[in-house]
Amino acid sequence: MAFAQIVIGPPGSGKTTYCNGMKEFLTKIGRKVAIVNLDPANDVLPYEAAVDVSDLITVDDVMDKLKLGPNGGLVYCMEYLEKNLDWLQGQLAKYQDHYMLIDCPGQVELYTHHNSVKNIVTQLTKWNFKLVAVHLVDSHYCSDPSKFIAVLLTSLSTMLQMELPHVNVLSKVDLIESYGKLAFNLDYFTEVLDLQYLLQHLEGDPFLKKFKKMNEALVGVIQDYSLVSFATLNIQDKESILGVMKLVDKANGYVFGDLEDRNMNALMSCAVGADFEYFKAASVQEKYMDKTHRRGDGDDEDDGGMAT
Repeated sequence: MAFAQIVIGPPGSGKTTYCNGMKEFLTKIGRKVAIVNLDPANDVLPYEAAVDVSDLITVDDVMDKLKLGPNGGLVYCMEYLEKNLDWLQGQLAKYQDHYMLIDCPGQVELYTHHNSVKNIVTQLTKWNFKLVAVHLVDSHYCSDPSKFIAVLLTSLSTMLQMELPHVNVLSKVDLIESYGKLAFNLDYFTEVLDLQYLLQHLEGDPFLKKFKKMNEALVGVIQDYSLVSFATLNIQDKESILGVMKLVDKANGYVFGDLEDRNMNALMSCAVGADFEYFKAASVQEKYMDKTHRRGDGDDEDDGGMAT
């Protein structure tokens, strides 16, 4: 039995950086880690890939020979990999004693309604891999209510399509307000609280106001499923990485041994008990968000008291 993270998310969400940072962290606590690159368009890797799909096929070659665009080329590559799973099985067999980080392509359609990645994941499960999907989205989308609703829909669709234990992560949380102040406290977004308050902000936009009924329907779908929540991640912060690691290990059933526990304690320079919780939303907010200029200050009556 081997354990692995399927690292997915839109382009620019930080998947490759996450794999590199998580490998460095896990290696320091004594875990044998191998990174598998399944993105045939990722030709500049900051890490050494144990298995690289580019050895089988690349998007550039497909675009050149079949005259396809980038999206069509990427879909073709994943379908080609699906037809050549014997190659993937042979490559992975060399690292059965490793914990694997599988760096996947960023094309959202591959996880929302196309079946190639889903079929590859299903086969990995049959090969006795214990998998968890780590879905990264850029945290700055929280600053735009309409974009945050789109992120929620994408995350929900991905969870339903992939059919795996799932950890959604707001990446680059240290830059969360780089594109604007948040309307509410951070826990509103991480716990996905009552989305009716977001609809009130959408109604203030003259363009979006005419889509009121559609927005209400979309929010209703998200809340009816009630599946989406987020962890937060700053890949430069070891406490943040540890928090995500604990969630992932819990999701796929990985249990580390005494040596790894001692190494972790030494790395963190503090005792890490089973019930110790790192990097909660309040801590992240205090660390990275400007509370003095939060939108909604003084408007608690209008927005349900969510703003500070």
